[in-house]
Amino acid sequence: MPETEKNRRGFLKAAGAASAAALVAACDGQSDTSAAAPAVAKRRAKNLKMVTTWPKNFPGLGVSAERLAKRISEATDGAIRIKVYAGGELVPPFGAFDAVSQGKAEIYNGAEYYWQGKSKAFNFFASVPFGMTASELAAWVYHMGGQELWDELAGGFNIKPFLLGNTGVQMGGWFRSEITSLEDFKGLRMRIPGLGGEVIKRLGATPVTKAGGEIFLALSQGNIDATEWVGPWNDLSFGFHEIAKYYYYPGFHETGTAASVGFNTDVWNSFSKSDQAIIQNAILAESDFVTAEFNAQNARALDTLIDKHGVQLRRFSDEILTEIGRVAAEVLAETAAEDELTGRVYESFVAARTSTSRWGEIGEQAFREARALLKA
Repeated sequence: MPETEKNRRGFLKAAGAASAAALVAACDGQSDTSAAAPAVAKRRAKNLKMVTTWPKNFPGLGVSAERLAKRISEATDGAIRIKVYAGGELVPPFGAFDAVSQGKAEIYNGAEYYWQGKSKAFNFFASVPFGMTASELAAWVYHMGGQELWDELAGGFNIKPFLLGNTGVQMGGWFRSEITSLEDFKGLRMRIPGLGGEVIKRLGATPVTKAGGEIFLALSQGNIDATEWVGPWNDLSFGFHEIAKYYYYPGFHETGTAASVGFNTDVWNSFSKSDQAIIQNAILAESDFVTAEFNAQNARALDTLIDKHGVQLRRFSDEILTEIGRVAAEVLAETAAEDELTGRVYESFVAARTSTSRWGEIGEQAFREARALLKA
């Protein structure tokens, strides 16, 4: 055999033996670090800011923001770290959208109807009077064209939006005096956001917009006569029952209110496809968790409000609800006429509401009515 061929075979044999030895040593966890292949460099962490509209440590929504940040950090092994700021800590509560749109923060967490000054179409992605329940709204956003319209709307402000859970059907609000007729709305000053405010305005009331942390003081000082907030769980924590004893339902103005999280579009596009998938899955997990949490906690808190604090539960009369429904339809139709995109959002929303409510009537609603027979 030629010397050169012998040398070649000897080199290959030696190289193969060395590779095998290195593989065995690596599997045994005993490889010499000086001989091992270079380790994959740990990527530099991205440190992001999330600004919220919620008070610090606010049960449910505020804690949910912290929990989402933790989910994302753990799922990315610390490569994406998010510091959460309560409303007013970094920017005013209602300044969260602008802060993210302009790149002063990377993420916001709030409710889309807070941005109706940008476009009234945003209301449809939180809640509108006589709108959709939590499950119906999710069906529209995830499966019936809602997300695509939302992306188009928010994209015009450099935002990539996502649902982040739902508080469910809310209560109608806390009132110092009973509401027995439509006349009782005249002159009433009520904290109520979004298009619900426009509805009660047409009934003769004065809608007032206030961040969550400002409501108790306004109600206690008599600056407002009534307020809605979220539901029994959050309302109990704010202590509204100490001032107003009449607790009305149903929450015609917020029939299944979604929270949301929005990313600055440039920041969102800077993530790898893998990181985007991780973030989206973390958002989905948190959405499911917090929606279930509201159902559980609202049930417990309602019992406490009634049994321990003597809150008087009241249902709006059919006369009141019928008129509110009529006015709400009028307000939504006028909103749809504001511009072409809002019109398309409205048409898609109404079509989804019609479809899902038809199924809901013979599905959940019929079953709940059947179950109620067992209590008779």
